[in-house]
Amino acid sequence: MKKGYIIEAIILAIGMTIIGFNIKGGIDNFVDKDRIVTVKGLSEREVPATRVTWPIVSKEMGNDLPSLYTRINAKNEAIIRFLTSGGISRDEIVVNPPSVYDKTAEMYEQTNITSRYNITSVITVTSDKVDTVRDLISRQGELLKDGIAILSDYSHSVQYEYQSLNEIKPEMVEEANRNAKTTAEQFAAVSDSRLGKIVTASQGQFSIENRDENSPHIKHIRVVTTITYRLKD
Repeated sequence: MKKGYIIEAIILAIGMTIIGFNIKGGIDNFVDKDRIVTVKGLSEREVPATRVTWPIVSKEMGNDLPSLYTRINAKNEAIIRFLTSGGISRDEIVVNPPSVYDKTAEMYEQTNITSRYNITSVITVTSDKVDTVRDLISRQGELLKDGIAILSDYSHSVQYEYQSLNEIKPEMVEEANRNAKTTAEQFAAVSDSRLGKIVTASQGQFSIENRDENSPHIKHIRVVTTITYRLKD
């Protein structure tokens, strides 16, 4: 009987020891759950635009529609020659239907109208040859010798795009995560801790903006990641 009691006591002692370790581990884990640090990692790039859209606006005014039609067509042909001779292919050029404004059709127009019709023509260049288009934009004054004035119109401004984000996205995310980890490691060192596993991680949205208002052809790309790490003693 005594032998049976001894065995039972040993088993009970072992069981209590195991339970004790489990309780301690649970308490340690519970305490560790509150020991976290949340950091942000940043990655930024400046890249040249990969596509440009250039609306070329010209106008004609007069009273005779057939004559205006002939003049606007002649202008368009001259603009197209200027573009193709400068390195733009014909399939990158779209000639939009002209818009006609009849001043006499407006109720509040003055009666002493000298030019009844105002025709606006827009030729749109869409190309991946950003540098070529920028060169032509700087040379558009050459059209003046043919009597063609290109108008500045805020509703038809030059637009630059960056379309290769997927090519640099993995590298930028990796850099942002690396920067976040460096910050977390520095925090852990100051607090006499070690960096543990990641608890949560989230990647912010990529933002693509003009570098500045004078350089819309240079894009500033930015992404921020947020990572929460566990801290250990």
